[in-house]
Amino acid sequence: MTRAVETTDIISRHLPGVCKVSTDLLREGAPIEPDPPVSHWKPEAVQYYEDGARIEAAFRNYIHRADARQEEDSYEIFICHANVIRYIVCRALQFPPEGWLRLSLNNGSITHLVIRPNGRVALRTLGDTGFMPPDKITRS
Repeated sequence: MTRAVETTDIISRHLPGVCKVSTDLLREGAPIEPDPPVSHWKPEAVQYYEDGARIEAAFRNYIHRADARQEEDSYEIFICHANVIRYIVCRALQFPPEGWLRLSLNNGSITHLVIRPNGRVALRTLGDTGFMPPDKITRS
């Protein structure tokens, strides 16, 4: 998680007073076997069970509507890796999570999900890198 920690440190300098929380739930991994299968990425089957349960726990723990008593908008910033983001986006939008590998994200990109008080979810941005100079845009 070296890149995620480094990115967190950079962003934190620009958001003084914002609480930082580290969690292993958002660590990179293999969330669920992709469908259709791909030939270029084949982790061991056991990795889907180990990582998948952890990444699903992250989704259930962090992606939810605000408390009904909340009166103002709130924002949470998650700094993690593409597999986790793609899986969470699929789950939040109620798309088949097995399709997560059909989405492609650049390193350091921004994804913006909105969860309304009524539970509706909207994807405002997926993998935006418009803020980066073109020569700095990379993909793993």
